[in-house]
Amino acid sequence: MIPNADDYLWFNDDRFPDLADSYCFTLVRDMSPELLMTRLGAQAEASPRKTLDELITASYPDPGTFGTREGKYFGTVSLGDWLLIVEVNGHLGVSRKTILPLSADTRLVSHSRNVNAVGYFYWVEDGEIRLFFDPLFPYSRHGSSPDELVEVMQRVGFDLADDDSVSDNHDKAAFALAEHVTGVKLTPQLLEESTYLCGLAPRPR
Repeated sequence: MIPNADDYLWFNDDRFPDLADSYCFTLVRDMSPELLMTRLGAQAEASPRKTLDELITASYPDPGTFGTREGKYFGTVSLGDWLLIVEVNGHLGVSRKTILPLSADTRLVSHSRNVNAVGYFYWVEDGEIRLFFDPLFPYSRHGSSPDELVEVMQRVGFDLADDDSVSDNHDKAAFALAEHVTGVKLTPQLLEESTYLCGLAPRPR
């Protein structure tokens, strides 16, 4: 059964007030947290793993503490064959300078949204962008296989009409599409109950 946007209505300001408006989620297959740190050139935090609330708090640190604006702060957790990267107000997962080398010999799927509702969705295979679009404008697709998932995109909840209409649940549809491509279903319990290995990566240049 193909997932749909309604499956992700739980991701909202009521339950995740400090994350829902500005986030980036990235899934990378067959990658350990240690290999991720190496590929990102990241500094792993020395303190114990963090809960989601602690990760969110650390993403907006006091001056002089770990996670300053000298880099991009993130948390990561293994989910079976996949690695989930969580960023609060981040964009490592949708920066081509980051995700193209990160996807070497594997599959990467990421999606994001900022406070202005601008977002990105990427499906990358071994450095090749198969699909890229802004969930607000899913009719404008790019990549080597921009139309391969058109039927799936419609079924998960994207409005592909080339007009001024905008679906209220376009960001939820991005979650559902990511689930279809990766097989990984995110749940509120998974996000809230996981502990995250946190790190600081250099800003993409």
